[in-house]
Amino acid sequence: MIPVSEERHQWTVEEVLALYEMPFMDLIWRAQEVHRKYFDPNAIQRSTLLSVKTGGCSEDCSYCSQSARYDTDTERERLMPLDEVLAAARVAKDKGASRFCMGAAWRGPKDNDLDRVLEMVREVKALGMQTCVTLGMLKSGQAEKLKEAGLDYYNHNLDTDREFYGQVIKTHTHDDRLDTLDQVRDAGINVCSGGIIGMGESRKNRAALIVQLANLPKAPESVPINHLVPIPGTPLAENGGLDPFEFVRTIAAARITMPTSWVRLSAGRQEMTDEIQALCFLAGANSMFYGDRLLTTGNPDVERDDRLFERLGLKAV
Repeated sequence: MIPVSEERHQWTVEEVLALYEMPFMDLIWRAQEVHRKYFDPNAIQRSTLLSVKTGGCSEDCSYCSQSARYDTDTERERLMPLDEVLAAARVAKDKGASRFCMGAAWRGPKDNDLDRVLEMVREVKALGMQTCVTLGMLKSGQAEKLKEAGLDYYNHNLDTDREFYGQVIKTHTHDDRLDTLDQVRDAGINVCSGGIIGMGESRKNRAALIVQLANLPKAPESVPINHLVPIPGTPLAENGGLDPFEFVRTIAAARITMPTSWVRLSAGRQEMTDEIQALCFLAGANSMFYGDRLLTTGNPDVERDDRLFERLGLKAV
């Protein structure tokens, strides 16, 4: 039986699979009912993501163009200077983004690199924007330094469920990711964690990912749901063909199981039609990446998003 109330802590894979298997219209209705209890259904939070250090990562994440193990078009770059980061943040704020996210292609930050990122966090925060970083796995004490600098969110996706994880990543474990999330939570920073859909996983794997996120000691405040963007040169370059309604079902499952979280449309949105994006918003997505680029992949241009907001009567928050 699917639980009558979504206000609970522990979900099972069977229960979330039952959500996936509901008639589509019933699932959307259920998700929209939950969404309206906690959020304005016509308000979308907008974040901009900037790669502050691109390429050369030692990890073997099969979807990632930034891994040094794969032959992709992504070039290895040094950490961006502070003034360039701040210029990008000002542009993002002027265009209507309320959160500025900074990503670095590291297994984890070295202390001297972290010091430079801390300065970025402080300066972006001073612009009046929410701050988020994704820097890989953290060592003891690093989360506390980020908190002291004023960081609002730390992103560290689980990517997929524990069972499928080893088919995507072998250089670190699912538990390594959970350890970083624990450090972030213990430091008092908001958790941003989600996954990637369309990597060859089963529906059960997708349901198990949602369960793992929802059953964390506290659900992530922000849950990015990414649609795989196949990158030439990576092991998942030939993956694709996920039914778009399955992606919408994943959004709905995230909304129902994590009713107070921001559920974000993330990578892959450039390839979605406006109609599928509208269904995702109806299913409970209320956050999106806004701007022409996400780390190393494309994103709908600002003008297209502004037109979509106008057509749907949405407002930015």
